[in-house]
Amino acid sequence: MRNVRFQVSYDGSLFFGWQRQDGFISVQEAIEDAVAAATGRTVVIHGAGRTDTGVHALRMVAHMHIDTGLSDDRLRHALNAHVREGIAIPKLETCRDDFHARFDAVSKRYMYVVATSRFEPVFGRQLRHWTNHPLELEPMQQAARALVGKHDFKGFGNTGSPRKTTVRTVHRVRLVAYKERVVFFIQADGFLYNMVRTIVGTLLDVGRGRRAADCVARTLASGERVDAGATAPARGLYFLSAQYDEPVFSGSDAAGHGHPGVFRL
Repeated sequence: MRNVRFQVSYDGSLFFGWQRQDGFISVQEAIEDAVAAATGRTVVIHGAGRTDTGVHALRMVAHMHIDTGLSDDRLRHALNAHVREGIAIPKLETCRDDFHARFDAVSKRYMYVVATSRFEPVFGRQLRHWTNHPLELEPMQQAARALVGKHDFKGFGNTGSPRKTTVRTVHRVRLVAYKERVVFFIQADGFLYNMVRTIVGTLLDVGRGRRAADCVARTLASGERVDAGATAPARGLYFLSAQYDEPVFSGSDAAGHGHPGVFRL
């Protein structure tokens, strides 16, 4: 029996969230089924986050305890051969026995993608949000700066999701504007349910001129959900990565020939 951690990418539009639930296919269930098919073992996997229906992941971290004679590389290939469409496991390694993907994470990063073209793009509707309202970037950046630091984010959470505390520390918020796209990045020691999507919805309201830039600071002070903006759709949200106090997936990852990502004629 060894503890194995692995990186997972998935298209959230194909699953009913991360966590296993009766009657609906989840990312957790799909990977556990792939493990059973590849090794004959029944396992429970634990992820660094529990994304909702429609939310995607680029570098989710998960772990499982498994008894198998397969090497890390062979196990990785076996899982990718058996897992459902829309999921990939690009990295996998044996780790210390007490590593926990969720509880050992010191911070997590999310990304939210918004298309800002005049007309909705033809492709990728389930992979991003879209607005054709002109956005003013500077007021959005000003409002976002108020999020950084240790605050009570009750006003940006979902009232139906109980927590021991609604205090979180946001380490960084960044807005990157492209020609017809705005991408939000946010890193924190933890997030409330719908916190990122509510923050994005609020900042979009600021960019459209519907709310003043100081509405974020007011929401933090009041703790009232009504002071924040609407919750942005799930399809634009990505679990980007999790950070740990130890190196993870630091080994080499050579392909069969040459190096990964290099195209040779």
